[in-house]
Parts: sequence; C-alpha cells; structure tokens
Amino acid sequence: MLGTTLNCVRCDRFELPDGFVSYKQTPVFTEETIPAGLKKDHSTKTGVWARIIVIEGKLRYRVDTLGTDMELSQDKLGIVVPEVLHSVEPLSMVRFLVEFYRKPD
Repeated sequence: MLGTTLNCVRCDRFELPDGFVSYKQTPVFTEETIPAGLKKDHSTKTGVWARIIVIEGKLRYRVDTLGTDMELSQDKLGIVVPEVLHSVEPLSMVRFLVEFYRKPD
C-alpha cells in the first residue's frame, strides 16, 4: 500500500511533535553491530517517536507502508512515527544511534 498517508500532519511530514522530550537512547550501532530486529520491519509503541541520528556514514531508512525510502547521513536524520513499521540498512560504514521521545508526564 504505497503512498498511504496518516491522519496526522506531523506524521506525514516526519516531524517530531512540539514539546516531546527525549527519555532514552540506544548505544551507538555500526554496520557490524546493528541488531537484526532493526534491519526488518519493526515499530515503536503507541505515543513513542524517535530520531535516527547518523554520526558517520550512510543508512537507508524505509517506511514501506508510506512509500518512503530515505538515505540518512550526518546532514539528514530520520524521524520514526509511532506504531508505523520501518527498517534500516547500512549503505556503507556507519555509526548511528536512536533517541526516543514521548509526551512529558
């Protein structure tokens, strides 16, 4: 179902909602240490957004249900929308981490 849109303007634009706060981040992953689960479709929980931050190299970020395929780098980060299936794939040597965001308590 390519080209689907969500009923959420920020979701469709891959923008974090205003006021959401970072509450956790992963260790730094490389092309050799990316967990297998990140390479196949997976999602965040309800209400949890994330930013994929590339420190070095390039990473492909796919959101097949939205028809999105992005090349992430130091200059372009990826925004993960809650509950939407996505995956990543290293395009070269890469170092990246994921920061998780939620609405403040």
